[in-house]
Amino acid sequence: MNKVSIKSEVSQLLKGNNIEVQLSVPQLVEKVLARNEGQLTATGAICATTGTYTGRSPKDKFIVKDSTVADKIDWGPVNQPIEEEVFSNLYTKVLQYLKEKEEVYVFKGFAGADKKHRLPIQVINEYAWHNLFVHQLFIRPSEEELLEHEAEFTVISAPGFKADPKVDGTKSETFIIVSFEQRVVLIGGTEYAGEMKKSIFSVMNYLLPENGILPMHCSANVGLEGDVALFFGLSGTGKTTLSADPNRRLIGDDEHGWSSNGVFNIEGGCYAKCINLSKEKEPQIFSAIRFGSVLENVVLHKESRLPDYDDGTLTENTRAAYSIQAIDNIVDPSIAGHPNTIVFLTADAFGVLPPIAKLTKEQAMYHFLSGYTSKLAGTERGVTSPEATFSTCFGSPFLPLPAQTYAEMLGEKIDEYGARVYLVNTGWTGGEYGVGKRMNLAYTRAMVQAALEGEISNVETVKDEIFGLEIPLHVPGVPDEVLQPIKTWRDEAAYLQKANELAEKFKDNFKKFSTISTDIQLKGGPLV
Repeated sequence: MNKVSIKSEVSQLLKGNNIEVQLSVPQLVEKVLARNEGQLTATGAICATTGTYTGRSPKDKFIVKDSTVADKIDWGPVNQPIEEEVFSNLYTKVLQYLKEKEEVYVFKGFAGADKKHRLPIQVINEYAWHNLFVHQLFIRPSEEELLEHEAEFTVISAPGFKADPKVDGTKSETFIIVSFEQRVVLIGGTEYAGEMKKSIFSVMNYLLPENGILPMHCSANVGLEGDVALFFGLSGTGKTTLSADPNRRLIGDDEHGWSSNGVFNIEGGCYAKCINLSKEKEPQIFSAIRFGSVLENVVLHKESRLPDYDDGTLTENTRAAYSIQAIDNIVDPSIAGHPNTIVFLTADAFGVLPPIAKLTKEQAMYHFLSGYTSKLAGTERGVTSPEATFSTCFGSPFLPLPAQTYAEMLGEKIDEYGARVYLVNTGWTGGEYGVGKRMNLAYTRAMVQAALEGEISNVETVKDEIFGLEIPLHVPGVPDEVLQPIKTWRDEAAYLQKANELAEKFKDNFKKFSTISTDIQLKGGPLV
């Protein structure tokens, strides 16, 4: 099936009498309730459940291997190849499935707040609540923009269509297939809304580097003086908590591009985890969950319809989707200048990385490629030691190109724009998990604040003898002894043993980057 026929089939689908295009938020809420797709909560949000799939399905995600991308994609477990014929057959079946539905919903919008680099997209949904979700997560066009809107990428989501692996060539009933040649994302067999969001992020991770733009899985904010900060970090490292600062305006909470003009948000909304959410701890997120927002797999009290954010019965991965305009302290549009400060967040459960360290360009590239944090194993019987987890560029599931592409772009931009880079450990101090304690949040906030304000850019440092990191000797508001991990441990020998153990894990993980320059390996990684 060629590109023209694919486009023609979509055009035919969109001419159907069952198509509802660009419904407003109130209209979509009415549809959701009328179709029993979700419930109205006491806060005015819609709450929907996703059945079997309460998270992404990485083993069911594929990229069509055609002549357009065959030599560009970093093929492997993350970017699994699939044949053009498999995609074409499923595509035809899904479109026929949607033609027979009573109603199908279409959203037209953009990915990318910078108009020079944005991607016009359209999302075709079987479910009204999914269409409400994308309405909140992507950038909504003005009336004038909508008149001239021509989608350059189409997402087709049909959760009710389940593949037959024996017939359709998939691994299960679920499939998420990206065709860069056809400019289509095809999703079936899963109701988890996050697949749509992350599919477009993966698309942008492929397209943006072609134009010299670095796509980034990070949050971003800007200070009163226009100074921009980026926060990279995996789940549980404090990315959302630390980037939410009353004295700084939010650019975005998850996906950004860094162009020659500066930083821009790829999305128009936020997709926040809300397990154990409270007004006291995260007031911005709590207040944003109102009319038009979407709750995913959150348990509601039967009578009051109030969300119980502490209830993880359905999943620990409960989510809230809302427009970024639901946050008061934002940059609108979500565009700012070049980053002054970049923060890599890690929750080191080994308790050996410093709470803050200055990074050279080589170290920044090394730790960017490593994407280290810890997965806690204390909940498993008989297992008391943490497990090191590495996610390349802090977002390996969404990187179609070789990781070195993104790391080299980061290094070039650090050089060109002079950004200061810091590694911040929000994990354990005074011992590993189960022995030491979690880093004091007030200290972490003080260190991040000092980094953002440039207060530690020129202070005296000491070099960590194992990791080679430059540790500031003084940070306002933080006891000096906290800054050097070895001094927080009672047993120095135990610290050295655990630090060397983690250093070896870093080195073992980095072996897969065989083509990266020796400077990055020698100057960026552990010294031992």
